Amino acid sequence: MTRVTLQSIADEVGVSRMTVSNAFSRPDQLSAALRERILAVAARLGYLGPDPSGRSLATGTTGAIGVLWSSRLRHSLADEVSARFLGAIADELAPDGLALTLLPAVADGEVVPSRDVALDGAIAYSCRPGLPALEWLERRGLPLVRVDMPPGAAGEPVVQIEDRAGAAAAARHLLGLGHRRIGIITSGFGTDVHRVATGEESDPAWVLQERLAGWVGELAGAGVAPVVVNQPDAFEDSRPAARLLLAEDVTGVLCLTDVIAHDVLAVARERGLDVPGDLLVVGFDDHPLAARSRLTTVAQDVDAKGHAAAQALRQLMGRAGDPVPDLHRLPVELVVRASTGLAPTS
Repeated sequence: MTRVTLQSIADEVGVSRMTVSNAFSRPDQLSAALRERILAVAARLGYLGPDPSGRSLATGTTGAIGVLWSSRLRHSLADEVSARFLGAIADELAPDGLALTLLPAVADGEVVPSRDVALDGAIAYSCRPGLPALEWLERRGLPLVRVDMPPGAAGEPVVQIEDRAGAAAAARHLLGLGHRRIGIITSGFGTDVHRVATGEESDPAWVLQERLAGWVGELAGAGVAPVVVNQPDAFEDSRPAARLLLAEDVTGVLCLTDVIAHDVLAVARERGLDVPGDLLVVGFDDHPLAARSRLTTVAQDVDAKGHAAAQALRQLMGRAGDPVPDLHRLPVELVVRASTGLAPTS
């Protein structure tokens, strides 16, 4: 079978080889009618387009954007909040013809995606300090936007939400309803379910630090010392952590995420506790589970966060003209539903 080339198509249409090349890579250089003729002939001859690797060598770009996840990819893709964030990034980058490449935080074998995969830029999502995969991206000097992470050096864009203020609002809500026996389920304190001293040494991700600081700071101002329990993996079954916490006879629970709060509600039913009669529960994120469970939560706009991250990256890559702010912080809102009420009188 004769190999079809750009010249083959040019001869068939009666134009130059460069015109055929422009039909695939620079469509603005020719009329819509001519481009349509060229693509129709290419399709009839079975030509799929220029070799992507050759195009990358010619342009110095790959058309790929990396997204570095803090957790295992199967968790990130299964979680509805993470999936919405990813979808918002994809929607924002699609008009530029940019594709997403998912980068695992931990890789097996010699191939390290954040080091070896060809990329034009990257978004790091809620990564812990010192993560080797993140360090590789930094060393490569790629345009990089950090999401749900601490501020970096000047000129390194960061997109955050008001985690600390949102957590403080949730704690203030329970205090305002008269509760003083309050528990917290958080994460980032090792691999076991256990009670946590709030001064315990740890190196959790930024979001975990900020939410814990918001809860504990607000409660401390009211003279309340919460019972804090560690959930080793925020995406895994949180019922063991919930059982440990509810054994402490708390009347209100503040949860790192709505997914964890959903497991707390399940354990409350298991123990015969009425919500909100015996126990109040507050989540965080406004995950779709929260509305289905009538869960009071701190809502964030995940779509806005994804769009903001992608817009900042487009600006860094020179695909948008506006200046890139070093810090873009999005507001949150306490959404009160049926899982909170007045404190027990006894």
